[in-house]
Amino acid sequence: MKTVKHARQRFRHWLATGLATVGLLTTAQADVGWPEKEELTFGFIKLTDMAPLAIAYEKGFFEDEGLYVSLEAQANWKVLLDRVITGELDGAHMLAGQPLAATIGYGTEAHIITPFSMDLNGNGITVSNAIWEQMKTHIPHENGKPVHPISASTLKPVVESFHERGDAFKMGMVFPVSTHNYELRYWLAAGGLHPGYYAPANGDTSGQIDADVLLSVTPPPQMPSTMEAGTIMGYCVGEPWNQQAVFKDIGVPVITDYEIWKNNPEKVFGITREFAEQYPNTTVRLVKALIRAAEWLDANNNANRPEAVEILAKPYYVGADYEVIANSMTGTFEYEKGDTRPVEDFNVFFRYNATYPYYSDAIWYLTQMRRWGQIAEPKTDDWYKEVAASVYRPDLYQLAAEELIAEGLMSADQFPEFDSETGFKPPQTEFIDGITYDGTRPNAYLEQFPIGLKGDDRL
Repeated sequence: MKTVKHARQRFRHWLATGLATVGLLTTAQADVGWPEKEELTFGFIKLTDMAPLAIAYEKGFFEDEGLYVSLEAQANWKVLLDRVITGELDGAHMLAGQPLAATIGYGTEAHIITPFSMDLNGNGITVSNAIWEQMKTHIPHENGKPVHPISASTLKPVVESFHERGDAFKMGMVFPVSTHNYELRYWLAAGGLHPGYYAPANGDTSGQIDADVLLSVTPPPQMPSTMEAGTIMGYCVGEPWNQQAVFKDIGVPVITDYEIWKNNPEKVFGITREFAEQYPNTTVRLVKALIRAAEWLDANNNANRPEAVEILAKPYYVGADYEVIANSMTGTFEYEKGDTRPVEDFNVFFRYNATYPYYSDAIWYLTQMRRWGQIAEPKTDDWYKEVAASVYRPDLYQLAAEELIAEGLMSADQFPEFDSETGFKPPQTEFIDGITYDGTRPNAYLEQFPIGLKGDDRL
Protein backbone atom coordinates (compact mmCIF):
# COMPACT_ATOMS: atom_id res chain seq x y z
CA MET A 1 0.00 0.00 0.00
CA LYS A 2 1.45 3.32 -1.07
CA THR A 3 0.87 6.34 1.14
CA VAL A 4 1.15 9.84 -0.30
CA LYS A 5 2.79 12.19 2.17
CA HIS A 6 5.26 15.05 1.84
CA ALA A 7 7.81 16.41 4.32
CA ARG A 8 6.55 19.96 3.69
CA GLN A 9 3.50 19.07 5.78
CA ARG A 10 5.56 19.22 8.93
CA PHE A 11 6.74 22.75 8.22
CA ARG A 12 3.26 23.97 7.40
CA HIS A 13 1.90 22.24 10.47
CA TRP A 14 4.45 24.04 12.64
CA LEU A 15 3.72 27.33 10.87
CA ALA A 16 -0.04 27.00 11.26
CA THR A 17 0.26 26.07 14.92
CA GLY A 18 2.55 29.02 15.54
CA LEU A 19 0.18 31.46 13.86
CA ALA A 20 -2.71 30.14 15.93
CA THR A 21 -0.68 30.63 19.09
CA VAL A 22 0.05 34.30 18.42
CA GLY A 23 -3.47 35.05 17.15
CA LEU A 24 -2.58 35.73 13.51
CA LEU A 25 -5.26 33.54 11.87
CA THR A 26 -7.44 35.18 9.25
CA THR A 27 -10.97 36.23 10.16
CA ALA A 28 -12.44 33.48 7.99
CA GLN A 29 -10.30 30.84 9.68
CA ALA A 30 -11.32 32.13 13.09
CA ASP A 31 -15.01 31.96 12.05
CA VAL A 32 -14.76 28.29 11.12
CA GLY A 33 -12.46 27.41 13.97
CA TRP A 34 -9.17 25.61 13.71
CA PRO A 35 -9.49 21.91 12.83
CA GLU A 36 -9.97 19.69 15.84
CA LYS A 37 -8.06 16.93 14.06
CA GLU A 38 -5.25 18.07 11.77
CA GLU A 39 -3.60 14.84 10.64
CA LEU A 40 -5.92 12.76 8.49
CA THR A 41 -5.75 9.64 6.34
CA PHE A 42 -8.14 9.29 3.41
CA GLY A 43 -8.67 6.21 1.26
CA PHE A 44 -9.36 5.86 -2.45
CA ILE A 45 -9.66 3.31 -5.24
CA LYS A 46 -7.47 3.69 -8.33
CA LEU A 47 -9.97 5.42 -10.60
CA THR A 48 -9.78 8.78 -12.31
CA ASP A 49 -12.74 10.06 -10.30
CA MET A 50 -10.60 10.10 -7.16
CA ALA A 51 -9.07 13.22 -8.76
CA PRO A 52 -10.47 15.78 -6.27
CA LEU A 53 -8.51 14.07 -3.49
CA ALA A 54 -5.28 14.03 -5.50
CA ILE A 55 -5.68 17.66 -6.57
CA ALA A 56 -6.60 18.90 -3.08
CA TYR A 57 -3.41 17.23 -1.90
CA GLU A 58 -1.05 18.20 -4.70
CA LYS A 59 -2.22 21.81 -4.94
CA GLY A 60 -1.99 22.37 -1.20
CA PHE A 61 -5.73 22.95 -0.69
CA PHE A 62 -5.82 20.61 2.30
CA GLU A 63 -2.83 22.36 3.84
CA ASP A 64 -4.45 25.75 3.30
CA GLU A 65 -7.12 24.49 5.71
CA GLY A 66 -4.58 23.31 8.28
CA LEU A 67 -5.12 19.67 7.31
CA TYR A 68 -2.15 17.34 6.90
CA VAL A 69 -3.44 14.51 4.79
CA SER A 70 -2.13 11.12 3.78
CA LEU A 71 -3.83 9.38 0.83
CA GLU A 72 -3.87 5.59 0.71
CA ALA A 73 -5.00 3.38 -2.18
CA GLN A 74 -7.29 0.57 -0.98
CA ALA A 75 -7.58 -2.99 -2.25
CA ASN A 76 -11.34 -2.89 -2.88
CA TRP A 77 -14.53 -1.08 -1.89
CA LYS A 78 -15.35 -3.37 1.04
CA VAL A 79 -11.94 -2.93 2.63
CA LEU A 80 -12.22 0.83 2.09
CA LEU A 81 -15.64 1.04 3.81
CA ASP A 82 -14.60 -1.22 6.67
CA ARG A 83 -11.54 0.92 7.38
CA VAL A 84 -13.63 4.10 7.47
CA ILE A 85 -16.02 2.45 9.92
CA THR A 86 -13.20 1.28 12.21
CA GLY A 87 -11.51 4.68 12.08
CA GLU A 88 -8.36 3.45 10.35
CA LEU A 89 -9.35 5.89 7.60
CA ASP A 90 -10.83 9.26 8.46
CA GLY A 91 -12.81 9.36 5.22
CA ALA A 92 -12.72 8.07 1.68
CA HIS A 93 -13.65 8.30 -1.98
CA MET A 94 -16.79 6.11 -1.98
CA LEU A 95 -19.39 4.63 -4.22
CA ALA A 96 -22.49 6.81 -3.92
CA GLY A 97 -24.49 3.81 -2.75
CA GLN A 98 -22.10 2.88 0.07
CA PRO A 99 -23.11 5.49 2.68
CA LEU A 100 -26.78 4.79 1.95
CA ALA A 101 -26.47 1.00 2.10
CA ALA A 102 -24.41 1.09 5.29
CA THR A 103 -26.87 3.45 6.97
CA ILE A 104 -29.92 1.28 6.18
CA GLY A 105 -28.00 -1.86 7.15
CA TYR A 106 -27.56 -3.51 3.77
CA GLY A 107 -24.18 -5.21 4.22
CA THR A 108 -21.96 -3.66 6.87
CA GLU A 109 -24.09 -1.43 9.10
CA ALA A 110 -22.83 2.00 10.15
CA HIS A 111 -24.07 5.56 9.82
CA ILE A 112 -21.99 7.06 7.01
CA ILE A 113 -22.68 10.54 5.67
CA THR A 114 -21.55 12.50 2.63
CA PRO A 115 -21.15 16.27 2.63
CA PHE A 116 -19.60 16.31 -0.86
CA SER A 117 -20.40 14.69 -4.21
CA MET A 118 -17.20 13.98 -6.12
CA ASP A 119 -18.28 13.92 -9.77
CA LEU A 120 -20.80 13.28 -12.51
CA ASN A 121 -20.56 10.57 -15.19
CA GLY A 122 -17.24 8.76 -15.71
CA ASN A 123 -18.28 5.13 -16.29
CA GLY A 124 -18.68 2.91 -19.31
CA ILE A 125 -19.84 -0.57 -20.29
CA THR A 126 -17.31 -2.65 -22.21
CA VAL A 127 -17.69 -6.01 -23.94
CA SER A 128 -15.05 -8.38 -25.26
CA ASN A 129 -14.05 -8.26 -28.91
CA ALA A 130 -15.84 -11.56 -29.55
CA ILE A 131 -19.12 -10.29 -28.09
CA TRP A 132 -18.76 -7.00 -29.94
CA GLU A 133 -18.44 -8.78 -33.28
CA GLN A 134 -21.74 -10.54 -32.59
CA MET A 135 -23.47 -7.36 -31.39
CA LYS A 136 -22.39 -5.32 -34.41
CA THR A 137 -24.71 -7.17 -36.75
CA HIS A 138 -27.68 -5.81 -34.77
CA ILE A 139 -26.44 -2.20 -34.45
CA PRO A 140 -27.40 0.51 -36.97
CA HIS A 141 -24.38 2.10 -38.70
CA GLU A 142 -23.92 5.49 -40.26
CA ASN A 143 -20.90 6.35 -42.44
CA GLY A 144 -19.41 3.02 -41.45
CA LYS A 145 -19.62 3.67 -37.70
CA PRO A 146 -22.08 2.41 -35.07
CA VAL A 147 -24.88 4.80 -34.15
CA HIS A 148 -24.77 5.74 -30.46
CA PRO A 149 -26.23 5.30 -27.91
CA ILE A 150 -26.21 1.53 -28.29
CA SER A 151 -29.17 -0.26 -26.73
CA ALA A 152 -28.78 -3.50 -24.79
CA SER A 153 -31.42 -4.88 -27.15
CA THR A 154 -28.48 -5.42 -29.53
CA LEU A 155 -26.89 -7.65 -26.89
CA LYS A 156 -30.08 -9.64 -26.31
CA PRO A 157 -29.72 -12.03 -29.29
CA VAL A 158 -26.13 -12.70 -28.25
CA VAL A 159 -27.24 -13.59 -24.72
CA GLU A 160 -30.01 -15.79 -26.13
CA SER A 161 -27.48 -17.69 -28.24
CA PHE A 162 -25.48 -18.41 -25.08
CA HIS A 163 -28.59 -19.74 -23.37
CA GLU A 164 -29.45 -21.93 -26.35
CA ARG A 165 -26.03 -23.58 -25.97
CA GLY A 166 -26.60 -24.00 -22.25
CA ASP A 167 -24.01 -21.37 -21.32
CA ALA A 168 -24.34 -18.55 -18.81
CA PHE A 169 -23.66 -15.00 -19.94
CA LYS A 170 -21.54 -13.27 -17.29
CA MET A 171 -20.62 -9.64 -16.78
CA GLY A 172 -18.69 -7.79 -14.08
CA MET A 173 -19.45 -4.77 -11.92
CA VAL A 174 -17.42 -3.38 -9.07
CA PHE A 175 -19.66 -3.75 -5.98
CA PRO A 176 -23.29 -4.65 -5.19
CA VAL A 177 -24.18 -1.05 -4.20
CA SER A 178 -22.05 0.65 -6.85
CA THR A 179 -23.28 3.03 -9.50
CA HIS A 180 -21.77 0.56 -11.95
CA ASN A 181 -24.08 -2.22 -10.77
CA TYR A 182 -27.16 -0.02 -11.06
CA GLU A 183 -26.13 1.49 -14.41
CA LEU A 184 -25.38 -1.91 -15.90
CA ARG A 185 -28.71 -3.23 -14.62
CA TYR A 186 -30.50 -0.14 -15.92
CA TRP A 187 -28.99 -0.54 -19.40
CA LEU A 188 -29.70 -4.28 -19.57
CA ALA A 189 -33.30 -3.92 -18.38
CA ALA A 190 -33.95 -1.03 -20.79
CA GLY A 191 -32.94 -3.43 -23.57
CA GLY A 192 -35.18 -6.25 -22.35
CA LEU A 193 -32.56 -8.28 -20.45
CA HIS A 194 -33.25 -9.17 -16.81
CA PRO A 195 -30.18 -8.52 -14.62
CA GLY A 196 -31.51 -10.51 -11.64
CA TYR A 197 -32.87 -9.87 -8.16
CA TYR A 198 -31.38 -9.91 -4.68
CA ALA A 199 -33.31 -11.57 -1.85
CA PRO A 200 -31.44 -10.71 1.36
CA ALA A 201 -34.38 -11.76 3.55
CA ASN A 202 -33.92 -15.28 2.13
CA GLY A 203 -30.15 -15.19 2.47
CA ASP A 204 -29.55 -14.66 -1.26
CA THR A 205 -27.16 -11.78 -1.94
CA SER A 206 -25.96 -13.03 -5.34
CA GLY A 207 -28.31 -10.71 -7.25
CA GLN A 208 -28.83 -13.43 -9.85
CA ILE A 209 -32.42 -14.59 -9.22
CA ASP A 210 -34.32 -14.76 -12.56
CA ALA A 211 -31.29 -13.26 -14.33
CA ASP A 212 -30.68 -13.39 -18.08
CA VAL A 213 -27.22 -11.94 -17.44
CA LEU A 214 -25.24 -13.02 -14.36
CA LEU A 215 -23.51 -10.07 -12.70
CA SER A 216 -20.63 -10.52 -10.27
CA VAL A 217 -18.07 -8.35 -8.47
CA THR A 218 -14.62 -7.67 -9.92
CA PRO A 219 -12.27 -4.96 -8.56
CA PRO A 220 -11.87 -2.12 -11.11
CA PRO A 221 -8.17 -2.59 -12.03
CA GLN A 222 -8.80 -6.31 -12.63
CA MET A 223 -11.67 -5.83 -15.07
CA PRO A 224 -9.65 -5.95 -18.31
CA SER A 225 -7.60 -9.02 -17.34
CA THR A 226 -10.68 -10.86 -16.03
CA MET A 227 -12.47 -10.26 -19.33
CA GLU A 228 -9.36 -11.20 -21.31
CA ALA A 229 -9.25 -14.51 -19.42
CA GLY A 230 -12.85 -15.22 -20.49
CA THR A 231 -14.27 -15.27 -16.96
CA ILE A 232 -16.64 -12.44 -17.87
CA MET A 233 -17.87 -11.27 -21.28
CA GLY A 234 -18.03 -7.61 -20.36
CA TYR A 235 -18.21 -5.16 -17.49
CA CYS A 236 -19.25 -1.77 -16.19
CA VAL A 237 -16.46 0.25 -14.58
CA GLY A 238 -15.02 3.73 -14.21
CA GLU A 239 -12.06 5.06 -16.08
CA PRO A 240 -9.41 4.31 -17.06
CA TRP A 241 -10.41 0.65 -17.21
CA ASN A 242 -12.72 0.92 -20.23
CA GLN A 243 -10.08 2.75 -22.25
CA GLN A 244 -7.53 0.21 -21.06
CA ALA A 245 -9.48 -2.48 -22.91
CA VAL A 246 -9.25 -0.42 -26.09
CA PHE A 247 -5.51 0.16 -25.69
CA LYS A 248 -4.93 -3.54 -25.01
CA ASP A 249 -7.17 -4.40 -28.00
CA ILE A 250 -9.24 -6.84 -25.94
CA GLY A 251 -12.62 -5.11 -25.84
CA VAL A 252 -14.92 -2.31 -26.96
CA PRO A 253 -16.78 0.17 -24.73
CA VAL A 254 -20.30 0.14 -26.12
CA ILE A 255 -21.87 2.91 -24.05
CA THR A 256 -20.96 5.52 -21.44
CA ASP A 257 -23.07 6.27 -18.40
CA TYR A 258 -23.52 9.79 -19.82
CA GLU A 259 -25.59 8.09 -22.54
CA ILE A 260 -27.53 5.99 -20.02
CA TRP A 261 -28.36 8.95 -17.76
CA LYS A 262 -26.98 12.33 -18.76
CA ASN A 263 -24.96 13.94 -15.95
CA ASN A 264 -25.63 11.20 -13.45
CA PRO A 265 -24.09 11.43 -9.95
CA GLU A 266 -21.12 9.14 -9.40
CA LYS A 267 -18.77 8.97 -6.39
CA VAL A 268 -19.06 10.76 -3.05
CA PHE A 269 -16.72 11.54 -0.18
CA GLY A 270 -17.81 9.55 2.86
CA ILE A 271 -17.15 9.98 6.58
CA THR A 272 -18.86 8.54 9.63
CA ARG A 273 -21.52 10.60 11.35
CA GLU A 274 -19.42 10.34 14.50
CA PHE A 275 -16.45 11.92 12.73
CA ALA A 276 -18.55 14.89 11.59
CA GLU A 277 -19.98 15.37 15.07
CA GLN A 278 -16.63 15.03 16.85
CA TYR A 279 -14.68 17.16 14.37
CA PRO A 280 -17.09 19.75 12.90
CA ASN A 281 -14.42 22.30 11.95
CA THR A 282 -12.27 19.61 10.37
CA THR A 283 -15.28 18.42 8.38
CA VAL A 284 -16.08 21.87 6.99
CA ARG A 285 -12.42 22.48 6.14
CA LEU A 286 -11.94 19.22 4.26
CA VAL A 287 -15.07 19.98 2.23
CA LYS A 288 -13.66 23.43 1.43
CA ALA A 289 -10.47 21.83 0.10
CA LEU A 290 -12.39 19.33 -2.02
CA ILE A 291 -14.64 22.03 -3.49
CA ARG A 292 -11.57 24.03 -4.53
CA ALA A 293 -10.03 20.93 -6.11
CA ALA A 294 -13.19 20.14 -8.07
CA GLU A 295 -13.43 23.72 -9.31
CA TRP A 296 -9.77 23.59 -10.40
CA LEU A 297 -10.42 20.41 -12.37
CA ASP A 298 -13.22 22.02 -14.43
CA ALA A 299 -11.87 25.58 -14.59
CA ASN A 300 -11.49 27.38 -17.93
CA ASN A 301 -13.18 24.65 -19.97
CA ASN A 302 -11.02 21.87 -18.52
CA ALA A 303 -7.77 23.72 -19.19
CA ASN A 304 -6.14 22.05 -16.19
CA ARG A 305 -6.99 18.52 -17.25
CA PRO A 306 -3.63 17.71 -18.91
CA GLU A 307 -1.86 18.58 -15.65
CA ALA A 308 -4.42 16.55 -13.74
CA VAL A 309 -3.76 13.56 -16.00
CA GLU A 310 -0.03 13.80 -15.27
CA ILE A 311 -0.81 13.71 -11.56
CA LEU A 312 -3.25 10.80 -11.82
CA ALA A 313 -0.84 8.76 -13.92
CA LYS A 314 1.55 8.54 -10.97
CA PRO A 315 1.70 4.99 -9.62
CA TYR A 316 0.37 5.87 -6.17
CA TYR A 317 -2.80 7.43 -7.63
CA VAL A 318 -4.31 5.68 -10.67
CA GLY A 319 -1.09 4.40 -12.14
CA ALA A 320 -2.26 3.96 -15.76
CA ASP A 321 -0.47 5.40 -18.78
CA TYR A 322 -0.97 9.09 -19.48
CA GLU A 323 -2.56 8.34 -22.86
CA VAL A 324 -5.09 5.94 -21.34
CA ILE A 325 -6.24 8.42 -18.68
CA ALA A 326 -6.20 11.37 -21.08
CA ASN A 327 -8.49 9.57 -23.50
CA SER A 328 -11.52 10.33 -21.33
CA MET A 329 -10.30 13.06 -18.95
CA THR A 330 -9.61 15.57 -21.70
CA GLY A 331 -13.03 15.56 -23.36
CA THR A 332 -12.98 12.58 -25.72
CA PHE A 333 -13.84 8.91 -25.49
CA GLU A 334 -12.62 6.07 -27.69
CA TYR A 335 -15.11 3.31 -28.46
CA GLU A 336 -13.78 0.94 -31.12
CA LYS A 337 -10.09 1.42 -31.75
CA GLY A 338 -9.83 4.55 -33.88
CA ASP A 339 -13.43 5.59 -33.19
CA THR A 340 -12.73 8.55 -30.90
CA ARG A 341 -15.62 10.91 -30.31
CA PRO A 342 -15.97 14.17 -28.38
CA VAL A 343 -17.61 13.68 -24.98
CA GLU A 344 -16.83 16.96 -23.23
CA ASP A 345 -18.75 16.01 -20.11
CA PHE A 346 -17.52 12.45 -19.72
CA ASN A 347 -15.86 13.55 -16.47
CA VAL A 348 -17.49 16.46 -14.63
CA PHE A 349 -16.15 17.51 -11.24
CA PHE A 350 -17.69 20.92 -10.54
CA ARG A 351 -19.96 22.40 -13.20
CA TYR A 352 -23.70 21.68 -13.08
CA ASN A 353 -23.42 21.83 -9.27
CA ALA A 354 -21.69 18.43 -9.41
CA THR A 355 -20.29 18.74 -5.89
CA TYR A 356 -23.61 19.49 -4.16
CA PRO A 357 -25.06 16.44 -2.32
CA TYR A 358 -28.63 16.43 -3.64
CA TYR A 359 -31.27 14.43 -1.78
CA SER A 360 -32.73 13.44 -5.15
CA ASP A 361 -29.42 11.77 -6.10
CA ALA A 362 -29.53 9.73 -2.89
CA ILE A 363 -33.15 8.73 -3.52
CA TRP A 364 -32.34 7.49 -7.02
CA TYR A 365 -29.85 5.03 -5.55
CA LEU A 366 -32.39 3.90 -2.98
CA THR A 367 -34.98 3.32 -5.73
CA GLN A 368 -32.53 1.06 -7.54
CA MET A 369 -31.84 -0.87 -4.34
CA ARG A 370 -35.60 -1.39 -4.06
CA ARG A 371 -36.00 -2.19 -7.75
CA TRP A 372 -33.51 -5.06 -7.59
CA GLY A 373 -34.46 -6.41 -4.16
CA GLN A 374 -31.68 -5.08 -1.95
CA ILE A 375 -34.48 -3.24 -0.14
CA ALA A 376 -36.79 -6.20 0.28
CA GLU A 377 -39.90 -4.50 1.67
CA PRO A 378 -42.06 -1.67 0.29
CA LYS A 379 -41.16 1.77 1.65
CA THR A 380 -43.10 5.01 1.75
CA ASP A 381 -41.98 8.12 -0.12
CA ASP A 382 -41.29 9.72 3.26
CA TRP A 383 -38.95 6.87 4.19
CA TYR A 384 -36.84 7.52 1.08
CA LYS A 385 -36.67 11.23 1.90
CA GLU A 386 -35.75 10.64 5.55
CA VAL A 387 -32.91 8.25 4.68
CA ALA A 388 -31.59 10.66 2.06
CA ALA A 389 -31.59 13.54 4.54
CA SER A 390 -29.76 11.48 7.16
CA VAL A 391 -26.93 10.56 4.76
CA TYR A 392 -26.55 13.38 2.24
CA ARG A 393 -25.63 16.57 4.08
CA PRO A 394 -26.04 19.75 2.02
CA ASP A 395 -26.01 21.72 5.30
CA LEU A 396 -22.33 20.88 5.79
CA TYR A 397 -21.61 21.60 2.15
CA GLN A 398 -23.26 25.01 2.46
CA LEU A 399 -21.10 25.93 5.46
CA ALA A 400 -17.97 25.16 3.45
CA ALA A 401 -19.19 27.01 0.35
CA GLU A 402 -20.12 30.11 2.33
CA GLU A 403 -16.67 30.20 3.91
CA LEU A 404 -15.05 30.03 0.46
CA ILE A 405 -17.27 32.90 -0.70
CA ALA A 406 -16.45 34.96 2.42
CA GLU A 407 -12.74 34.42 1.82
CA GLY A 408 -13.04 35.59 -1.77
CA LEU A 409 -11.79 32.27 -3.12
CA MET A 410 -15.05 31.56 -4.92
CA SER A 411 -18.22 33.47 -5.80
CA ALA A 412 -21.85 32.88 -4.90
CA ASP A 413 -22.84 32.30 -8.52
CA GLN A 414 -20.68 29.15 -8.58
CA PHE A 415 -23.05 27.44 -6.14
CA PRO A 416 -26.75 26.68 -5.86
CA GLU A 417 -28.94 29.47 -4.50
CA PHE A 418 -28.84 28.25 -0.93
CA ASP A 419 -31.82 30.30 0.31
CA SER A 420 -34.17 28.58 -2.14
CA GLU A 421 -32.42 25.24 -2.71
CA THR A 422 -34.60 22.26 -1.71
CA GLY A 423 -32.08 19.50 -2.37
CA PHE A 424 -34.25 18.08 -5.15
CA LYS A 425 -33.38 18.52 -8.80
CA PRO A 426 -36.24 19.17 -11.24
CA PRO A 427 -37.64 15.99 -12.84
CA GLN A 428 -34.92 14.44 -15.02
CA THR A 429 -35.79 13.09 -18.45
CA GLU A 430 -32.50 12.23 -20.12
CA PHE A 431 -32.40 8.49 -19.54
CA ILE A 432 -31.79 5.93 -22.29
CA ASP A 433 -35.28 4.46 -21.83
CA GLY A 434 -37.06 7.84 -21.80
CA ILE A 435 -38.45 7.33 -18.28
CA THR A 436 -38.67 10.50 -16.17
CA TYR A 437 -37.21 10.53 -12.67
CA ASP A 438 -38.79 12.77 -10.02
CA GLY A 439 -36.95 12.38 -6.72
CA THR A 440 -39.95 13.65 -4.75
CA ARG A 441 -42.07 10.67 -5.93
CA PRO A 442 -39.87 7.55 -5.68
CA ASN A 443 -42.67 4.98 -5.66
CA ALA A 444 -44.35 6.51 -8.71
CA TYR A 445 -40.96 6.38 -10.42
CA LEU A 446 -40.58 2.67 -9.70
CA GLU A 447 -44.06 1.95 -11.08
CA GLN A 448 -42.89 2.99 -14.55
CA PHE A 449 -40.42 0.11 -15.02
CA PRO A 450 -41.58 -3.08 -16.77
CA ILE A 451 -38.70 -4.99 -15.15
CA GLY A 452 -38.08 -4.63 -11.42
CA LEU A 453 -39.81 -4.73 -8.03
CA LYS A 454 -42.40 -2.09 -7.19
CA GLY A 455 -45.34 -1.49 -4.91
CA ASP A 456 -45.93 -4.44 -2.57
CA ASP A 457 -43.66 -6.84 -4.49
CA ARG A 458 -41.57 -9.19 -2.38
CA LEU A 459 -39.31 -12.10 -3.22
